[in-house]
Amino acid sequence: MTTIPSRLAQVSRFSSNPAQTRKRVIELYKGWIRAAPEMVSLYALPVTPTYVRHCIRQRFEANRHVTDPRAIEILIHKGHQDLQETLNCWKQTDHVMGILLNVEERPQRTFLQKFFEGRDEDAVRPAASGVV
Repeated sequence: MTTIPSRLAQVSRFSSNPAQTRKRVIELYKGWIRAAPEMVSLYALPVTPTYVRHCIRQRFEANRHVTDPRAIEILIHKGHQDLQETLNCWKQTDHVMGILLNVEERPQRTFLQKFFEGRDEDAVRPAASGVV
């Protein structure tokens, strides 16, 4: 498949009201869901499109609590950017498997718990872990 950089390009825009923001989030979600079979075939992933859809759903559900309109706009922009990079094959298979599919849930620890362990793992995290 030929890479066409402008294939998924979109003009940056901001929503004027919550209903428009919701519509944009749903469009982004549908775009990711529809792209799941193409992602599996492009990157030769050892998982099914159903599993990819499940992981995409988890990613969207993880941000369900966000209510700040500016934060939502940034998440929408980053979501479109990731979708474009993924479908244009600008990512490696490890990026897709590591960042998108392997969600790393870590229990929250207090400062004292980290201190007693003797290290701060949040400061020493691999760049490609996908955890922010």
